[in-house]
Amino acid sequence: MSRASLQADLANAQARAVRLSARIQQLERRLSPELGEQAWRESGLGAPTDIEELQRTITQLEQRDVELTEALDESQADLAAAREANRELPRILNQRREQPDPGRARPQ
Repeated sequence: MSRASLQADLANAQARAVRLSARIQQLERRLSPELGEQAWRESGLGAPTDIEELQRTITQLEQRDVELTEALDESQADLAAAREANRELPRILNQRREQPDPGRARPQ
């Protein structure tokens, strides 16, 4: 083997290394988005849901919120009325005990 043939082999190997390096970088650039997409899907986050479906869900949840708020307001009003009745009941019963029964004759 002569020095010239060794230099030619070295130059060819270096050129091949440069080409392979460029090809590797090209493949890495193509592979990176694919791996990112795959990781996104596997993470459970997936692709964005249909916007219209999300809007329908939001509308349904807002309506449910209104219904539950109204039901809560009604329940709180009923509770307030029941508490007031519970406060009044002993007062009414005490007043009846203090008043003479009109059907009874008074002792003299």
